[in-house]
Amino acid sequence: MGRAYQNRKDSMAKTSNMKARVYSRYGREIYVCAKSGGIDPNGNLALRSLIERAKKEQVPSHVIEKAIDKAKGGAGEDYARARYEGFAPGGSMAIIDCLTDNPNRTFGDVRLAFTKTNCKIGTQGSVSHMFDHLAILVFKHADEEAVLEALMEADVDVTDIENENGILSVFAPHTDYFKAKQALQESFGDIDFEVDEIQFVPQSYTTVSGDDQMLFDKFMNMLNDLEDVQAVYHNVELPES
Repeated sequence: MGRAYQNRKDSMAKTSNMKARVYSRYGREIYVCAKSGGIDPNGNLALRSLIERAKKEQVPSHVIEKAIDKAKGGAGEDYARARYEGFAPGGSMAIIDCLTDNPNRTFGDVRLAFTKTNCKIGTQGSVSHMFDHLAILVFKHADEEAVLEALMEADVDVTDIENENGILSVFAPHTDYFKAKQALQESFGDIDFEVDEIQFVPQSYTTVSGDDQMLFDKFMNMLNDLEDVQAVYHNVELPES
C-alpha cells in the first residue's frame, strides 16, 4: 500500500499549521468518545487510543482533561458524526468526516468547498467504494512472521503487512482495530505505535497539476478551516516532503 496512510496527514499539515485547530479537533473527538463510551480510558479502549494519539500530536494535557471533564458533567453540546464524499479537483476523490451540532450548517459549509473549486459533492457511497476502510498500526519490529502469526492466532483478518527498514505497517479491516491492537500488545508488550488509526485508504491514486493543483490546495484549505471537519481523506498522490 506504499505508506498511503500518510497522504491525509501530510495534506492536513501542509494546509493547516495552526495548533489551535488540532487541539480543537482532538478536544471535540475526545469529548464525544468519552460521553458515549465512558470517561475511564481503561474501560473505553477507543478513548484510550484517542488520548494516546492526541499526546503524540502534542495536544496539551489540559485540553484532554477539559474534554473529559466536560463529558463527565453530562451537559454540553450534542455532536453527531457526519460523512460527506464527492469528486474533488482534477477528478480526484475525497471523503470528509465531521462532528457537528448543526448538520445543515456543516453540509452547507462542506458543499461550498466543492462548489468554490468547481467540483461536486456526491451522495453516500459515490466514492467511498474506491477506498478501503482500514485499521493501520505502524511500529518498530524485527520479526514480520511473528507479528503475522500473533494476529492470525487472534483471528485478525490481516489485509497486508509492509516492512520498511524494520518499521512494520499492519493493515486490517477497521472492524478488527481493537482486536489487532490488543493482540500485538499482549504478544509483544507495550508497543510505541507510530501510527495507530482507522483511515480510508484509496485503492488507486491520481496526480493533480497546474490549475487543478491550485484548486486542490484551495479545496483542502477551505475544509481544514472548518471547525466541524475532523479528517479529510483523498486519493491525490502528494509529493514526498
